[in-house]
Amino acid sequence: MMARRIPSILPDLSFEEALETTKIHSVAGILSKENPFITTRPFRAPHHTISSVSLVGGGRVPKPGEISLAHNGVLFLDELPEFHKNTLEVMRGPLEDKKVTISRITSTLTYPCNFMLVASMNPCPCGFYGSKQKQCSCRPQAIHQYLSKISGPLLDRIDIQIEVAPVEYQHLEKEKKEETSKQIKERVNRARKLQLERYKEEGIYSNSELTPKLQEKYCALGKMESELLKQAFDKLHLSARAYGRILKVARTIADLENKEKIEVSHIAEAIQYRSLDKKYWK
Repeated sequence: MMARRIPSILPDLSFEEALETTKIHSVAGILSKENPFITTRPFRAPHHTISSVSLVGGGRVPKPGEISLAHNGVLFLDELPEFHKNTLEVMRGPLEDKKVTISRITSTLTYPCNFMLVASMNPCPCGFYGSKQKQCSCRPQAIHQYLSKISGPLLDRIDIQIEVAPVEYQHLEKEKKEETSKQIKERVNRARKLQLERYKEEGIYSNSELTPKLQEKYCALGKMESELLKQAFDKLHLSARAYGRILKVARTIADLENKEKIEVSHIAEAIQYRSLDKKYWK
């Protein structure tokens, strides 16, 4: 349910993005007569039995796969360990390059695939490993086998990793009003506007597109922020990729708070989003 709400809080689709997305869906032959032009961000949720060809694209006549159909939108993979490991691994390159190239004897085609990957999973087959409410009934070997379906390099490419605890009954009945999707989207659009203005000379649209060179320019840290990130890097044994992604997430958190510089609180929050893999994938 949470994953399906994400498109409703993402920045508005620009005309260029809408045109690009429509072209991909047209090539795939899935545009309808009722909606010949896509104006909302796509949401794709393939079943875990999907093949690698259907996911990244291909076939005798190469067509866009799910990662390209989710271009400028969301690709949701529910029960991530249930997908074939080889199928998941083919996403590693496209997640970095934002494009996928399909080669055949007669031709080579490249499709864009700049999507937001959202995935969910249980910590073990029974779902209670690490739970405070109920004891896990799985054997250690079964837990290890289950978690090992998700490789370290793939995890390293996921910017935000959150553990969601079971909801207690009293929380379901509370009358406190939460932010609506409309209110959240207004804040997100303000942050996107800041980024568009900041990067207008760089040819990019958002923090996620920052290269290592641009990170040095736009994600400069003060002494306290640098020291905190250094401690996390050493203690959590983070990779160079994780370091860059923490900076991008911290920059985004600062933008959402309308702060010009990245502060200690932004770095601390971004680091917390990278700790889950250290808990279960030791």
